[in-house]
Amino acid sequence: MANVKVSLIGALDMLKFKNMAADREKAIQAAPANEIVATFPINENAKALHPDFIDLVVKDVVDHGEAGAKSFVFAREDGKPLPYFRAGQYLSLKLAVGESFVTRPYSISSGPKWALEGMYAVTVKANPSGFAADWMLQNLKAGDKLKASAPQGDFYFDKYRDCKDVVALAGGSGITPFLSMAYAIRDGIEDFNLTILFGSRSENAILFRDELNEIAAACPKVKVVHVLSDEEKEGYEHGFITAELIRKVAPEQYSIFICGPEAMYRFVEKEVAKLELPRRLVRREMLGVTKKVWEQPGYPAASKDAVYKLTVKQGPNECVIDAFANEPILVALERAGIKAPSRCRSGECGWCRSRLLSGEYFMPEENDGRRWADKKYGFIHPCATFPLSDLTIEVPGEYL
Repeated sequence: MANVKVSLIGALDMLKFKNMAADREKAIQAAPANEIVATFPINENAKALHPDFIDLVVKDVVDHGEAGAKSFVFAREDGKPLPYFRAGQYLSLKLAVGESFVTRPYSISSGPKWALEGMYAVTVKANPSGFAADWMLQNLKAGDKLKASAPQGDFYFDKYRDCKDVVALAGGSGITPFLSMAYAIRDGIEDFNLTILFGSRSENAILFRDELNEIAAACPKVKVVHVLSDEEKEGYEHGFITAELIRKVAPEQYSIFICGPEAMYRFVEKEVAKLELPRRLVRREMLGVTKKVWEQPGYPAASKDAVYKLTVKQGPNECVIDAFANEPILVALERAGIKAPSRCRSGECGWCRSRLLSGEYFMPEENDGRRWADKKYGFIHPCATFPLSDLTIEVPGEYL
């Protein structure tokens, strides 16, 4: 057995260690019974940059006249700074419409510089077959309050992935993420060359025409080519955005970004395929879920127009509601006043991820953004899932 000699200092250290528990208990008993409040700068910064939600107030509404759209300018209700964003990202807005709570994603149409000044803007275009868009256009006014997500999405320029030259294909309100990119380039926040092919019906219907022309005049890195489908006018291309037109304006190496209504996507994707670009160089904003699911490959024709029973379990609550085969399950949940989480409404982000307990469903392949494990173990994204029978699902609580 070895002899260990302990110095006087070492003995004192051992004594302190032996008495540590008793000393700690004395300190606890002597302290006041006040709530301990501690904040850490890194946690506060994380909450400021990536909040779960933001309470916004409408500061201004800008009417775009014949373009059939309005821009809603938001500020934070508590006056605090807004989270920064990348040009091309979106906000998911929560709207109280009658007895229902619905969420809708809208690309931020203002430049990132606005966020530093405490403002965001989103632009909403009239949609005859829409629900939330027309409600916003008719009802949302200055002073109204609503909740929104922090900026979301990955539809932005990335120098490690995209070419320095980007050709943007836009239609209608699909111009909004590219307007934000154009502002960011002009303001020195982003550094790439942007050529926008913007399809509109007529000259008067061009959304943000003056803003785009002003940016292009002030910044040589931004070019705008307007394409009119219903008019032939000098200074404008006529027809639709085709592979031939893209080749006409594109440099030798380029990436393509696409944003617009569903009909435009269906058309330009066939044209872009003719260019034979590598897949990584063709990027699109979230497509949204098809409005005519019965036209999708693999959809059983017998289910069109059917109505099924949807049993919804959410925590300790359970209810049975109607679900239409022609609509995503998320729409049925919102119509019934069930507060279900959602953001992208395109099947991609997974925010609405729910467990399927029983029943059959259809999910368009282009909207199936689930992980492999979710497919294997019975999870669905209600925003992009259509019922084909009576179903039972387990829906998580609302996060926004």
